[in-house]
Amino acid sequence: MELRLDQRQLCDIQGRLFELALKNGYDCPVFIEYFMNSHAAACLDDIYDRLQWAGEEYILEELEDESGGLRKAGEVYSNEVMYWSGYIYRYWHYYKNQTSRRIYQMANAQIMNECWLGFHTLDVEMAIDDLEEIYMQKTMKTGAGE
Repeated sequence: MELRLDQRQLCDIQGRLFELALKNGYDCPVFIEYFMNSHAAACLDDIYDRLQWAGEEYILEELEDESGGLRKAGEVYSNEVMYWSGYIYRYWHYYKNQTSRRIYQMANAQIMNECWLGFHTLDVEMAIDDLEEIYMQKTMKTGAGE
C-alpha cells in the first residue's frame, strides 16, 4: 500500500507526539493508552479534521485539556519505541482502515514495547500483520473475542 504524502506526514507527527510525551515525562504506557482511546486520536482517524495539521505540540496540549492532566512519571519506554509505536499505530489506521481504539485493543502499549526489538526493522505492513497475528493467536487461546 502506498500512503499519500499527507498520510505519511501524519504518521510522522504521531510518532513525534509519542516522543514528545516521553520528553515531557509522561508515563509511557498510560499516555499511549489514553491517546489511543482519546477524542484527539479519533480526530486523527477522521477523513479530515483540523487537529491533523496542528502539530504534535498542539495535539499534546489538546490531550492535556481532554484528560484533565496526563500522569507524569511511571514507566518509561525508549525514544525509539515511542516514535515507532506512534508511527505504526497511525500507519495501521490507513493500512487496515481501523480506529485507534480498535488498534489499541489488538496491540496495547506493552505489546508494542515488547515487540519493538524484533519488529522495528520489518517492513511497516509486515510488522502490522505480525501484530495482528499475535492478537489472533491470543484470542484463539483464551476464547476471547471482540
